Amino acid sequence: MEAKRPSLDQVIFFVTVLVAGLCSLIYELLISTTSSYFLGDSIKQFSLTIGVYMAAMGLGAYLTKFLPDQLPEWFVRIEIMLGIVGGASVPILYFAFDRLSTGEYQFVMLGLTFLIGVLTGCEIPILIRILKTHYPLKSNLAYVLGLDYIGALVATLIFPFLLLPYAGTFRTSILFGLVNILLGLFIYRHFIAQLSLKKKRSLEIWAVVSVLFFVALGSYSGKLLKHWEDNFFTSRIIYSEQTPYQNLVLTKNQADVRLYINRIIQFSSIDEYRYHESLAHIPLNAAPYKENVLILGGGEGLLAREVLKHTQVKKITLVDLDEKVFELGKNNPYIKAVNENALSDPRVKLVVQDAMSFLSETQEQFDLIIADLPDPSNESLARLYSTAFFRLMKERLSANGVFATQASSPFHTRNAYWCIYESIKSAGFGYVHPYHVYVPSFGDWGFVAASNYPIEPSQLDHQKTYRYLDSTIVSQMFYFGKDIANPGNLEINQLDRPALLSYFLTDWEKWRQEKKH
Repeated sequence: MEAKRPSLDQVIFFVTVLVAGLCSLIYELLISTTSSYFLGDSIKQFSLTIGVYMAAMGLGAYLTKFLPDQLPEWFVRIEIMLGIVGGASVPILYFAFDRLSTGEYQFVMLGLTFLIGVLTGCEIPILIRILKTHYPLKSNLAYVLGLDYIGALVATLIFPFLLLPYAGTFRTSILFGLVNILLGLFIYRHFIAQLSLKKKRSLEIWAVVSVLFFVALGSYSGKLLKHWEDNFFTSRIIYSEQTPYQNLVLTKNQADVRLYINRIIQFSSIDEYRYHESLAHIPLNAAPYKENVLILGGGEGLLAREVLKHTQVKKITLVDLDEKVFELGKNNPYIKAVNENALSDPRVKLVVQDAMSFLSETQEQFDLIIADLPDPSNESLARLYSTAFFRLMKERLSANGVFATQASSPFHTRNAYWCIYESIKSAGFGYVHPYHVYVPSFGDWGFVAASNYPIEPSQLDHQKTYRYLDSTIVSQMFYFGKDIANPGNLEINQLDRPALLSYFLTDWEKWRQEKKH
């Protein structure tokens, strides 16, 4: 017997379920990702979003029992409302972050998540009730839930690989708000004959106004983003890109070129030499051998520039997760001027890979490893300061190898800095030396050098030419005043228990609140 082809109504609702499931999950990914960018602690943000979203979906599903029988009309209204709330969610979060405290921002974020969850929870019960004219309940549930889950899968695939790198969170939010509203209009056109004239006019006005709003918002998205960035960045933006991993912004104010990653300053060309000389030359001068050097992070090439000043260095393996940072360091004329074209030096080998994955996979031994990784503002970064990571580092060092890492600020993030120090000691290094330097654009900044044999990192090679370092400064780097000394009783940072993340976020939140007020 020839299989019965699905009717037009059935095809329309199959497409509707798929797109509805896609849109709803995209909104949750957008809210979680945006909040992780702003506040860090991505596990907390994603957990809160998922928990509130699921609970709200349950409430929305329950509320559908009170809806009257005009189900197509209600479905259209819900899709339009979902498009408005979901599409405006990221613009609202941008606005809230610039004007509210962390607690107030979190309230707004959870409120948006709750509204989206309630509206999403209404979708499936309404669709199942509408489809009862075509299929028995068993088939209804199978088709609707199956297609909804497929839509969710599509969302998780296109979000990180297409939407985030090419559209960014702000424009993706607007785009899918429009998709949701157009989905409602699509259903409306199919059931137009079943609606009264008054309801037709109401839905049409509501939908058209919403579409015009998002079209206007999309048209001005560039100007709005520039306005928000200009309010945050005090200097002219000369480069901005959302990569699959992070947001990169380059600013210029006369001779001062600055790189920001997710709104956190990475360097200022006015004073970056203080930071990079301290991170590079202290361990380089302490290391007896330095032919083979590994640099983790620092893809813009400034640390490599300093390491290349040592003629004993024969090879540098530079590992960075984001290929776009390498491209910036190799091709951007402003960065090339600062890094002195270090990434084009034949001794430098560029590797696009996660630092921990690289250490796990390579069998190569290095005379010196320097980590210039971002601050531990989320779980993914905090693991790069864990005892497990430092043990991997220890295994990849040659017998007389030296390791050094940036370790955040002992003043602004005192507990986080000393947590990193204690974690390095706990990883089994026999000799661990904390030191710090004042960098005007950062403040007091800390580093840690470590080895398995006695070293004297306070010695300076006077045959080298430095812009900042001298014997007196280096000797003072290893002294910590009472207000920034090790407070003691700190937890070790472990993969399954990232104590460092809590220390870091708690320390920085105090300074952020002061800035708000």
